[in-house]
Amino acid sequence: MSPAANKEVEHLLAGRTRDIQLSPELTRRFRDRSWPQMSKIVRAWMIWVVVLDLSTLAVNAVLLPTETVRLMFAPASILIPAALGSQFAFRKPRPLWVQGAAILLGLFLILMSVALVGVSAGGEFYERHLTIMLFVAVTAIIIFPVPFSWTMSIAAYALVIYLAFQMSNPMIGRGSALAGALFFATGVIATVAARHTANILAYKTFLLVLRDRMRLDELTDTNARLELLARTDPLTGIANRRWMIETLDQVWGGDGEQTQGNAILMCDVDHFKQLNDRLGHAEGDRCLVKIAGIIQSSLRDERDQVARYGGEEFLVLLRNADEKVAAVVAEQIRSRVEAASLPNPLSTTCPYVTVSIGVSVTEEGEHKVSADALQRQADEALYRAKQGGRNRVAIFPTVLAKARCGEGG
Repeated sequence: MSPAANKEVEHLLAGRTRDIQLSPELTRRFRDRSWPQMSKIVRAWMIWVVVLDLSTLAVNAVLLPTETVRLMFAPASILIPAALGSQFAFRKPRPLWVQGAAILLGLFLILMSVALVGVSAGGEFYERHLTIMLFVAVTAIIIFPVPFSWTMSIAAYALVIYLAFQMSNPMIGRGSALAGALFFATGVIATVAARHTANILAYKTFLLVLRDRMRLDELTDTNARLELLARTDPLTGIANRRWMIETLDQVWGGDGEQTQGNAILMCDVDHFKQLNDRLGHAEGDRCLVKIAGIIQSSLRDERDQVARYGGEEFLVLLRNADEKVAAVVAEQIRSRVEAASLPNPLSTTCPYVTVSIGVSVTEEGEHKVSADALQRQADEALYRAKQGGRNRVAIFPTVLAKARCGEGG
């Protein structure tokens, strides 16, 4: 939802329940959410009315004189198409005005049908069917979870139909007709008020669901951010040691061993302490950020991952890589760092920042090598690169020496 809608939800829930009025956006969302339930209720009620009408006609055909049944049949036949038409309109979502027209017109015809059955038959059936008509209207008001304006319309024309026919009833006077209409009006009005209260409570339940969902979303977002922070190095923005350890565990599987060809690169910044001592820690941090970006840009694709593994140490995982591929990636990292010409005045290797890289590879089809063992081999290769003069790439168990700065490297 929009921030304004979120704010409105909190505002409405903070106020009195009876004052709840939904904005257009929340009204639309409420209708979308309540549509399946409303549709089932309306369609079930319409079918119930049809079944009741047919059952009543069948019973009347058995118990009443043929002439009386004949008089009832024509107005009673109005009900069935009206109810089935309204039921059809609610089989799938339609524009609100279509739904409103269908239910209001359908109910009007149903109420008229019930009333006209009694009026046509006359006698004792006259007032009885008008009372039944009000009962049908009241059940619709109680059961239908529709907009309150629809409810008011149903109540209004039910009372109008009752009063109009009662005023023409030859068996009672106008005073009795008005008294009866007022009596039934109080019951209908009370039913409308109850329906209004039910609507407000439905709105409040809807708002509570929205608020719970908002809070759950906020909690999920917060947890996701915390999880990201827990797995990300705050300085360089790349993954941290914890994330890399979990990734290695996933790649190597539950037993910590596998035979798929993978490589690990241990990259260490040469003479990093001297850089911090001479240029300051701020420059050292800037250097680490630059190197992290260079390493990331040197990886092949999303198969490869890099993490800051220590202070100035980076671990690179190359999936499905043989020794040749690993050597190419490692040399690309080394040469790009040197080419960046980041100053390191106290370095005995080069006046610029350089890295030494140890590489360890487990070829596909070889004996099983654990992730821990592969890291130890990469560390040993890194040690050899350092011992060999730094600014070099060493592959376990052999060393690929790269010339020092200024010696063709």
